[in-house]
Amino acid sequence: MFDAIKRKIYTLSSDFEYYLALWKHSRNLPALEGRDRKILNALKKNGVYVTTLADLGLNSSSELLKAAHHQLSQMENPNNDHLDEKLPQISTVTGLPEFYAWGMEKRLLNIIENYIGLPIAFHGVHLRKDFNNKHQFGTLLWHSDAEDRRIIKIFIYLNDVEEKTGPFEYIPRSLTPLFSWNYIQLFYKLWKSGYMGIDDEQVKSVIPKSAWKSCPGPAGTVIIVDTKNALHHGTVRTKDRSALFFCYTANPPERPDLCTQYWDDTYPRVELRSASDAIKAST
Repeated sequence: MFDAIKRKIYTLSSDFEYYLALWKHSRNLPALEGRDRKILNALKKNGVYVTTLADLGLNSSSELLKAAHHQLSQMENPNNDHLDEKLPQISTVTGLPEFYAWGMEKRLLNIIENYIGLPIAFHGVHLRKDFNNKHQFGTLLWHSDAEDRRIIKIFIYLNDVEEKTGPFEYIPRSLTPLFSWNYIQLFYKLWKSGYMGIDDEQVKSVIPKSAWKSCPGPAGTVIIVDTKNALHHGTVRTKDRSALFFCYTANPPERPDLCTQYWDDTYPRVELRSASDAIKAST
């Protein structure tokens, strides 16, 4: 009982400090252009904004794509056809300058800081291949990420994604406002799962499938999402999908231990040299 009371007091104190920090930093948030405020408003309303690299218009996008496709060509065949559950193949590419430069674009950082509301940390980038699977498991289950109170992850499709390729899918935040009955039901189901995720049938009992938002799109589609507050998953696919995953939180995040995967040895790391240099060396 005493330990439970201590934990509750700590949580309340931590929440008070968090909201006080939000209020203090609100006066220091960077100014946004009109086009970027549109992105911010969409994130605040539904937790997701979908665009393309071309429409986003960041200067480093062309070099990013060249580097991504080169690194994809270097990933070994996982030889997983015999497996019933094929885990994604992930490489950490944070140290390559083309990926780091895109993730640190000033316009992008300004949008994210305005949404998170505090000084931010860019944790890194994963290059990820997701394979065909027949049923839901892992990140194919509906889930909420836990690194921080607000998290921005940016997914960039590296191939055309349609239904058979397993597009990203989410529940708009406007349908699950904090402490609403929908919110309570969904997050109770998540809690019962040990936060490992819930399947389509469990979500349907609260939010009809017609209200789910699927995000198919051509190569170069960009999905900016708060993966803490927008319930989401990757859908079951019959065709492989490749994408980049960028991760941002407040600095420091609530759970720094969950952020190390973007730069430590959790996944194979690509050597710290320019992908363009590697391309030249191979020709």
